[in-house]
Amino acid sequence: MNRRLALALLLPGCSVLPDRPYVETRRFPLEAARPAELPARRPAGREALLVRDMRAAPGLDRRGLRSIRADGTLAIAAYAEWAAPPAEAAEASLRAWLRASGMFAAVAAPGSRIAAALVLESELLALEVDASGTARATLSVLLVEESGLASVRLRGQFGAHGTAARQGEGEAADARAMVAALGAALAVMEAELAAALNRQPLPR
Repeated sequence: MNRRLALALLLPGCSVLPDRPYVETRRFPLEAARPAELPARRPAGREALLVRDMRAAPGLDRRGLRSIRADGTLAIAAYAEWAAPPAEAAEASLRAWLRASGMFAAVAAPGSRIAAALVLESELLALEVDASGTARATLSVLLVEESGLASVRLRGQFGAHGTAARQGEGEAADARAMVAALGAALAVMEAELAAALNRQPLPR
C-alpha cells in the first residue's frame, strides 16, 4: 500500500470507510412442515417416488425476501433473506411433506439407489407477499411414470397455489406468512397427487 495513503487512513477524519451504520442481515428458515393433525393417506400402490431437484423461476434463485408494492412493482429486501435458496428449501419441505403423507413406499432424491418408477418434477413459480399483507406461493408439478428410456407416461400435471394472511408487521411476519403460503401450496399438491395416482395413466 502507498505510504501516504496508509498514513491518511490513520489520521482522524480521513477514513475512506462509509459513515452508514452496519446492518446485520436477518435470515429466516423456509420450512413448511406437514401438520401433524392431517391423517396419513392410504398408499395408492407400493410405488417409490423420485423427487428431482426443484427449479426456480427467474428471480427466485435469490435469497432476499420478495414483496409486491402497491403499484405492482417488485421489491427485494436488502437485509432480510432466506437461510437457503428458496427453491432448494422448498424442495426439502416438499420431500419431507411427501414422506409424512404416507402415499409412497419411499421418497428418493437424485443419486439414490432406490428404484423409483414414479418421478416428480417441480418448479417454484412464486413466493412473495403483496401490499395487502397476503402471501402467496405457487408450484408447478409434473408426475410421470417411467419404465425404461423409451416408456414414459404422464400421471399428472398441475399448479399448486397457496395463500396466507400476514400476522403482524415487519420482515419476520412476511417470512412467516410466506412459509404458511408454501404449506398451503404443498397441501394442494398432496391432494392433486393423490387424485393423479387414482387415475389411469395417460400416454405422453
